[in-house]
Amino acid sequence: MINIRPVSDLRYKFSEIEEDVNTGEPVYLTKNGYGTMVVMSIEAYSELTDNVERALDEADRYAEEHDERMTHEEVFSSIRERIGDYV
Repeated sequence: MINIRPVSDLRYKFSEIEEDVNTGEPVYLTKNGYGTMVVMSIEAYSELTDNVERALDEADRYAEEHDERMTHEEVFSSIRERIGDYV
């Protein structure tokens, strides 16, 4: 079940939010009825970002080993061509 709480709970019920987050599920915080932020454990955050960090590291290594550079137009054109094959 999605855990939605008012942002004021960070101040007044921090330990409850911490317990909820430590179960591995995020807590969605609202202010004046609108979503403002998500609180999650470091482990959950790492799961979300580890693949991105790995891909960026791989791209950095590739860039160090190769001189070829592409403009953003070339990159997106290539992506559009590949997507077009599947759409």
